[in-house]
Amino acid sequence: MANYISCVRCEAKSECLEQLEVRLREFTLPKGAQSHTVVKTGEKAFCTFVHWDSENDLVNARPEMIAYLDTIRDLLVELSPELGVTDPVSGPVLHSVSK
Repeated sequence: MANYISCVRCEAKSECLEQLEVRLREFTLPKGAQSHTVVKTGEKAFCTFVHWDSENDLVNARPEMIAYLDTIRDLLVELSPELGVTDPVSGPVLHSVSK
């Protein structure tokens, strides 16, 4: 089981919705990542979840994750002046249940 998860909320520009969906599907897992899940939370809104082996793996992958974001940044709506185009959060898994 992954013990650390990062989550990023974003929204596509109307004219870039299909292109963003394709790019999110093309994301490749960095070293230390176990899985990547994309949830469509609204007409143009998304949350992505990456399950990590450890917090240290996420920290080490940040440059790669930022480089990926730079390739899709122009497809995203600015959420706010403070946040920019993404709203990232991460933390240790407190509880997880699987079937």
